[in-house]
Amino acid sequence: MEETLEVKIGSWLRQRNLKLVVAESCTGGLIGHRITNVPGSSEYFLGGITAYSYEAKERLLGVPHEIIARHGAVSRETVIEMARGARQVLANDFPIQNIIGLAVSGIAGPGGGMPGKPVGLVWIGLSAPEGNRAWKFVWNGSRIENKEYSAQAALQILLDYLCGKLSD
Repeated sequence: MEETLEVKIGSWLRQRNLKLVVAESCTGGLIGHRITNVPGSSEYFLGGITAYSYEAKERLLGVPHEIIARHGAVSRETVIEMARGARQVLANDFPIQNIIGLAVSGIAGPGGGMPGKPVGLVWIGLSAPEGNRAWKFVWNGSRIENKEYSAQAALQILLDYLCGKLSD
């Protein structure tokens, strides 16, 4: 039986002595749910923040209002700030250089799309000691499928980062 992404991620986080935090919007906690399905995940998962509204992104994650006003909640800039903010908020007793932040913001559908930002648009951000990066996806599924695709893509990005397989 093949190991799940979540199990592989847990192994890599333990091996590298890293902690994970997540900031979720359109996935509504699905990434944190999947991570915590793994027994022993409390060793490396510090927690997650589901920041669905603009106000929650600003207040809970420290995303500057100007970023959301200028670029929107579903943007490269916002998702990077979400990932960075989650690292800061949940750091507590752990050195920030040992914490990885993973964030997702998107339009799951079926409504909410607009010119230039269609239904299915999702941004995934990763904040790590080496820097911050973001990836754009456009899914073509139902609301539930778009959430699942987004969580799966975020976990794959995280695993690729941990394995050193991310390419520019």
